[in-house]
Amino acid sequence: MSEHLLICTDLDRTLIPNGPQPESPLARPYFAALVSRADVSLAYVSGRHRSLVEQAISDFQLPDPDFVIGDVGTTIYRVIAEQDWQHDDAWENEIALDWAGNTHAGLVNLLADIPALQLQETDKQNSCKLSFYVPLQADSLALSATIEARLELVGAHCRLIWSIDEPENVGLLDILPQRASKYHAVRALIRDGGFDLGRTVFCGDSGNDIEVLVSPVPSVLVANGSDEVRREAISKAEAGGQSENLYVAHGGLLDMNGNYAAGMLEGIVHYHPETLAWMQFSAPPEVT
Repeated sequence: MSEHLLICTDLDRTLIPNGPQPESPLARPYFAALVSRADVSLAYVSGRHRSLVEQAISDFQLPDPDFVIGDVGTTIYRVIAEQDWQHDDAWENEIALDWAGNTHAGLVNLLADIPALQLQETDKQNSCKLSFYVPLQADSLALSATIEARLELVGAHCRLIWSIDEPENVGLLDILPQRASKYHAVRALIRDGGFDLGRTVFCGDSGNDIEVLVSPVPSVLVANGSDEVRREAISKAEAGGQSENLYVAHGGLLDMNGNYAAGMLEGIVHYHPETLAWMQFSAPPEVT
């Protein structure tokens, strides 16, 4: 298994071209050719829960993955077939220890009187993920201090993930066990799946990918990532001595623009030049 190439990728605005920048038309077909090989394994790493990942696969005609890390790193699935997703209970049990015996319902009650927090829908929750809507004008620093103080009182070791749902114009807050994150889940997948760190490539675009992008995991920041994310990733990678493990796509590979899947391919070829031939550039796939 260590000879396999493991490609881990964020979905929205990384593999999925749902940002304002244009997509190179052949990028996703070339990517599909790459991951169709028996010696390449594919993992989707997303904040989406299972049904939304399945919807994305259908809507954007994405390759079927071998693994899915979902719910901001709180769930890991091995995908055997379209309707056969095997949930990794061991991972959930591992990260649940950080909540020190506190339940999801108990933590909801603990924070119920904070006016700025509106509990998200049931399908956006799980036993290790507590998710709220928060007004954009809310003071996230003050809220974080209040929430963290309460969590500390009950011994729960958590991380707070702030983000924005731009289409809905609302803030999002995910409260997770301390060890639950995209980075920790990717490392767990490498460890438990028998993969090699040097034969792994992670691709992302946004702030919630930063922890992986600046880590020892060889990573790619696609060209459509914001200037702010680009500056932060480069700065943190340099500070942590991980610059060689961060590739910032800029376009140019076979005249593609470096956005979305084109940037992913550019970075994968940077780390593993032999993959250029695997993408079947000499026989361009049809664009459907």
